[in-house]
Amino acid sequence: MSSPQPSLSWPTSPTPLRIAELRSVVDRLTSLAHAHERELAVIPGLATTDEEVAADPPPALEQVTDELGGLSVRGRRELDLLVEERTDVGPYTLLGEPTSYYPLHEDEDVAVVLTVAEDGTPGAVYGIGEDLALHLAAPDLGAYLTRFADALEQALSELDDHIRRSWGQPSVEDETARDDALEELLDLHLYRAILGTSEDADDVDADEVAIQDPQQAGLTELPTGTLAVADLRDAPRDARVDVIDAELPGDPLDWHLAWREAGLVVCLVGG
Repeated sequence: MSSPQPSLSWPTSPTPLRIAELRSVVDRLTSLAHAHERELAVIPGLATTDEEVAADPPPALEQVTDELGGLSVRGRRELDLLVEERTDVGPYTLLGEPTSYYPLHEDEDVAVVLTVAEDGTPGAVYGIGEDLALHLAAPDLGAYLTRFADALEQALSELDDHIRRSWGQPSVEDETARDDALEELLDLHLYRAILGTSEDADDVDADEVAIQDPQQAGLTELPTGTLAVADLRDAPRDARVDVIDAELPGDPLDWHLAWREAGLVVCLVGG
C-alpha cells in the first residue's frame, strides 16, 4: 500500500462515502474490466497497489479510493479517482478553490468534476465543456459511476458491429480501429451529453437552467459576494448552465463558482 502525502487543505472530518453503498457499481466496473481485458483495465486503489501514488483525493472518498483507483479504456484513463496532477486552467478556469471540486475525467479542454462542499462532503457531478458550460452529469458520485458503467457496457456491446459498419470486416482485429470505435461510442453514449464534445452535441436536448438573482431565487446562506445562482435541485440530468454567458457586471474571468445544496445550487461569486 502506498499512501499519498496530502498537499491540499482538505477538511479532515466529513462523513465518508461508505464503500458498502457503492459496492454494486464498484463490483460491476471491476467485473466489466475482467470480462473485457482487451479493452479495459482497473486502476488499482491505494490499498491494493505497491506503487508510489501522488494523488490527493478528498478524505471523504477514502473507502472508495482504497479499493478502486478508476478504469482505463484502451489505455485512456476514462474514470480517474486518483488524479495525480491538478491545474486551475482550461475547464477549471471558473471553479473555486481546488478543495471545492475533484476531477474524475479530463481530456484537453473538457472535464468531469465531483463537487465538494466546504465541510468536505462530496456532492453532484458536472461535465464542463470547452465553453465552460456546466452539465449536470449526476446528483452524486454513485449515480455517476452507474451512468459511466451503463455507457461503457453499451459501448462494449456495440463495438464490433460499429467497427464493421465504419471500417469493414477485416478491421475488427485492428487495434487502432478499436481505439477509435470505442472512443466514438463512449462519446455517443456519455460525453456528448455532459461535455458537448461530439459534432452531434447540438442534437442533445438539454434543459437550460436560468441564472437568477439570489434574492429572486429565495436562497439564503450563500457565499459572500454571490452575484447570481443557478438552482438545479429539480433539474433533469444533463441540464445545462451557461455560466460564462451570465449577464452580470464585470469580467466573467473574475468570477468563481461555489456550491450549495450538495452541489445542486451553483453560485457565481464575484471578486
